[in-house]
Amino acid sequence: MKERKRRIDYRIRRGTLVIDLKSMHRIISSAPRGGGILRARSILNHQVPANPSMLKRHVARRWGDPARYLGRLAVQMKAAMPTVGLMTAVPMKQLVVDREQSGPVWIECFCTVGVTNAVRAGEPLPITRRTDARHAPGTINIILVTNATLTMTAMVGAVQVATESKTGTLITNKVPCSSRKSSLATGTGTDAVVIASSLEGIHRVPYSGTHTEIGAMIGRLVTRCVQAGLTRSTRWCQTDRPHASA
Repeated sequence: MKERKRRIDYRIRRGTLVIDLKSMHRIISSAPRGGGILRARSILNHQVPANPSMLKRHVARRWGDPARYLGRLAVQMKAAMPTVGLMTAVPMKQLVVDREQSGPVWIECFCTVGVTNAVRAGEPLPITRRTDARHAPGTINIILVTNATLTMTAMVGAVQVATESKTGTLITNKVPCSSRKSSLATGTGTDAVVIASSLEGIHRVPYSGTHTEIGAMIGRLVTRCVQAGLTRSTRWCQTDRPHASA
């Protein structure tokens, strides 16, 4: 039986993206809420101020424990529980949503891109942290949801391919490190990735490396989304100064 095409249900409210998975999914992520490997019914990507440290102490304290804060937010947003939660300073108006499909298998990507905190993996940590709003942290959050049932090996492979694709796009666009402009960035200091896999077992995928069909799908999809996110971020930085950090 041919599977009916469907889009993932999502909404944006009060600067928060809420993705409703409709059923329990296996998730692997580096998210501040629900990081690691677990099962969840929803995913959040929440916009926070570009530089919480510049706010009044009682307001900035909200983000002192991201996992707890995002848990409370999920309840307020009536998100299906359990949930996985991310944070970003990128406005949700810059959200990129795209899709790849091959036969009955599909993947949807939700991506927000900010690069003011761009770094190259392995570079020394800065001695001091700037607090000027122009140097507020940037984040690239990549969320991938698929109707395929990925093995644990394939889950890890998906993270690998998504990260390679992100880094390749940054290098192609010659995005510089924020601390060393002569060096090209491989990501930002606060990037997060989420892979959500169906538990239905209808389309079981054992591997997802770059030599597999689903790996190629992830590569194309993440490349397009990060590229679109960079374009939107650049446009926003040009038109919304001085609050241009993302």
